[in-house]
Amino acid sequence: MIMIIDEQVLQEPYAEVERKMHLLLQTGQMLMESGADTNRIVRDMKRVAAYMGIPKRKIHLHITCTTIMLNISDGDHSYTQFRKCQHHSVNMTVISALIKLSWHALERNYTLDEYEAELMRIRKLKRNYSPLLSVLGAGLACGSFGKLFGCDWAAFFWTMICASSGFWVRSLCNKWGVNPYAGISIAAFVATFLAYLTQFISGSVTPWYPMIACTLFIIPGIPLINAVDDMLNNYIAAGTTRSINTLLIVASMTFGIILAIRIANVADFTTLNVVPDSIYLSHAIFAAIAAAGFSIIFNVPPRLLIMTVIGGIISVCLRNFFAFELGMSQVAGSFIGAVVVGLITMKSTHWLNTSAYVLSIPSVIPLIPGVLLYRLLFAFFNIKELDTVALLVAIQNGVTAVLIIISVAVGITIPNLIAQRYLDKTKDEYIEELIEERRQNIERDLF
Repeated sequence: MIMIIDEQVLQEPYAEVERKMHLLLQTGQMLMESGADTNRIVRDMKRVAAYMGIPKRKIHLHITCTTIMLNISDGDHSYTQFRKCQHHSVNMTVISALIKLSWHALERNYTLDEYEAELMRIRKLKRNYSPLLSVLGAGLACGSFGKLFGCDWAAFFWTMICASSGFWVRSLCNKWGVNPYAGISIAAFVATFLAYLTQFISGSVTPWYPMIACTLFIIPGIPLINAVDDMLNNYIAAGTTRSINTLLIVASMTFGIILAIRIANVADFTTLNVVPDSIYLSHAIFAAIAAAGFSIIFNVPPRLLIMTVIGGIISVCLRNFFAFELGMSQVAGSFIGAVVVGLITMKSTHWLNTSAYVLSIPSVIPLIPGVLLYRLLFAFFNIKELDTVALLVAIQNGVTAVLIIISVAVGITIPNLIAQRYLDKTKDEYIEELIEERRQNIERDLF
């Protein structure tokens, strides 16, 4: 079936319109459940609609974290369908593949059968990394965070063991169909309790550091960034539901951590001085490892690992330079680091043939302030024991953590926001050229 932009598309037999809507919603659902932001979902769904011959002005989308509503209307006819998005994870390979598919369908004039076959192939793609390697990636990421905080090598390896165990338990919970929030609580409990036990066997001079870093693989960095990104792009409903989901993740994680702390009767360990031995060499090495570890967790295509590693080094070293050398706040330093990474990844997308989103998110994850969040949570659950000064310090930690997260999200989004109008115009012109070329080819074949 040859498709061009058809002003009478809604006068097609219902079965044909229904199939197109089904494929559009399937595309959006796969993007949503793989961790794409709302702006990406909208752009890709409208590009696929253009390939299917549906004019952009006739398609209307309403997206939340759990639901995609699609309406196609021309004034005389109107069709609406919903799609629930229940199972959320992060899969950058699927996002990258769907972006390529949306362009290939346009450029190569796929039939609906060809598009559906490619869509199903992407849906069935196995992850690039084995379960064992993903477990190791989580351990390396959290262990590297410990080194970024200043722990010794013994604590680094114990953090790896505890984090890997927690990640493995969470994977089992997901496999067995356990409620995702319950799975997060169980994983946080296991990792934290194991970290407590290392006090008796570690031989480390920084034995409490595994307690701080062992559950950082659960920190909802991507949901937090996506929520802020959605708000900035005026997708308020989507941003709100993502924010609520993020809060539920944090609450579930907190419950597991606090339960382990209460059972073990652990005193406040969050007052540790988290100062690394080197803000450049050490931070560069372990920022690279952390970025690589999270890239494995996020299933970034292997060919792009080197770029996320470089991005992690750049973001952390720039943060340190502006914060420690120039005396700026961590918020300002994190913002600058994220902006630079956003600019680099945006420029790299053309020759790497991928989305800036796939490159930028793993690169800035090492900027997430895990220690500050821990301090806030610990203070919250011991609020009855806090004096006024301690309470103010806890609030300060929380505000700083939130501001850093917002600065990171805004930082990687700003380059795209500034260039979006130009980029959208350029892409729309290219799409129109492809559609016109397709129309001319059809007319030539007919005559």
